[in-house]
Amino acid sequence: MHLLLTRPNAGAEPDPLRDALIAAGHHVTLAPLLSIVPTGTVPSFDGVQGLIVTSRNGLKASLPFPEAVLSLPLYAVGPGTAALGRSLGFRRVREGAGTGRKLQALIASEADPAAGPLLHLAGETLAYDLKGALEAQDFTVRTEIVYRAEPTGAFPPDAVEPFRQGAFDGVVLMSPRTARVYAKLVADAALGAPARGMAHFCLSEAVGRELETLGGVRLMVARLPNSQEMLALIAREASDSASARLAPKG
Repeated sequence: MHLLLTRPNAGAEPDPLRDALIAAGHHVTLAPLLSIVPTGTVPSFDGVQGLIVTSRNGLKASLPFPEAVLSLPLYAVGPGTAALGRSLGFRRVREGAGTGRKLQALIASEADPAAGPLLHLAGETLAYDLKGALEAQDFTVRTEIVYRAEPTGAFPPDAVEPFRQGAFDGVVLMSPRTARVYAKLVADAALGAPARGMAHFCLSEAVGRELETLGGVRLMVARLPNSQEMLALIAREASDSASARLAPKG
């Protein structure tokens, strides 16, 4: 399939999702709809019992980590963030199931409120009030805003004409905010008609809800909110589409 991938630009770094899609035989056009900008905040790790990261960007914007910090528990929202944590040298990575709510449950089951504060390396916009939920369970959470996501003003030029001509089989949307920006750009560029001919692969129901303003686009939601389940969802759709093309007519 020809897919429009809307994740923020990873720059020179590899994007595991993009690489996995290409390895699976898909043609991928990049259309980053958010730019990740570090805030320049230097987190203080003094006295914390562990770190919380709800995005890979929280780790990347906080580099480098002192050696002593790498021995602290790292509570990562999902497999991709956990994998990055391990690659950076964290030795006690605890992997969540892909949502802030499930990460909260993991932390509450393993950490001790009396052992000191938890440090959340966060973005400016948070989809779930993890701090409030944990503080209701007697934890102390310090939040450091280490990055912000700035929306782009338009689709990349090399994506607009293929979009208009219906060249894309699907678009990959990994966050509610990305989906919100996507819906606005589709409306602004009068691309609603070709959008309705594409599959919209959404990480979660919350992502799909942001597309309601487009009116009737085809939504496909991952069974769990992580990259592995998105890849499985896309693989199922690719298989179904191939079967439909090969089915005898009449």
